[in-house]
Amino acid sequence: MALTGKLGADIEINAPAAAFYNVWKSQCHHLPNATPSNMQAVEVHEGDWETAGSIKLWNYTVAGRSESYKERIEVDDETMTVGLVGLEGDVFKNYKSWKPIIQVIPKESGSLLKLTLEYEKRSEDVPVPNEYLDFMVSVMTDLAAHLTKA
Repeated sequence: MALTGKLGADIEINAPAAAFYNVWKSQCHHLPNATPSNMQAVEVHEGDWETAGSIKLWNYTVAGRSESYKERIEVDDETMTVGLVGLEGDVFKNYKSWKPIIQVIPKESGSLLKLTLEYEKRSEDVPVPNEYLDFMVSVMTDLAAHLTKA
């Protein structure tokens, strides 16, 4: 059984691609307003909200558990892709590496989100992180609804 893996999901949303991408790229401090049941806080730890390589600290609730996550952001404006490279946090109790990736693809009407979760388990006994993918889908759905209301 492999210790490294990838999970993914594609989500069709009505929100414009540029608006959705910009939240992840430089305005993620708005996420607690868009999805308060999932996200309690996002703070800059090093750098700023705008610059690739900046480090942010996230406080969220997944599967009824309060957790935190420190990440370094990677952005690719050409492909509208954001990677949140894990540095430390609760996920590292079970996983050696952790990287959620969000790609926003513009469509004629709305957008397509490609979510990928790359991970490496600490042992074969660690479950595949399906609950985290479900969490990511919930966050994306809430954010899309928030952006289409605004």
